[in-house]
Amino acid sequence: MIVRIMGEGQVMLADSHFAELNKLDDELLAEMEAGDGPGFRRTLQALLSRVRELGEPLPDDFLEPSELILPSPDATLEEVRELLSEDGLIPG
Repeated sequence: MIVRIMGEGQVMLADSHFAELNKLDDELLAEMEAGDGPGFRRTLQALLSRVRELGEPLPDDFLEPSELILPSPDATLEEVRELLSEDGLIPG
């Protein structure tokens, strides 16, 4: 799956990694619902770090659309809330 981190670029991420990423996404959603700003910030950073570690960076001139868009590392709780679906940031 092609994943974009806003402001950073795209990575190709194998579907096999989504179970691990969904755990972090669930934590992030719970922290957002609880209004836990520090927890939200910590978990967002952990989620984005894992996507960077597990994904293969795509060249800047790669022109395929992203299948999943994640917020930038400095996104606010309100900005991330706008990106959420029922499943959180990551479907599944």
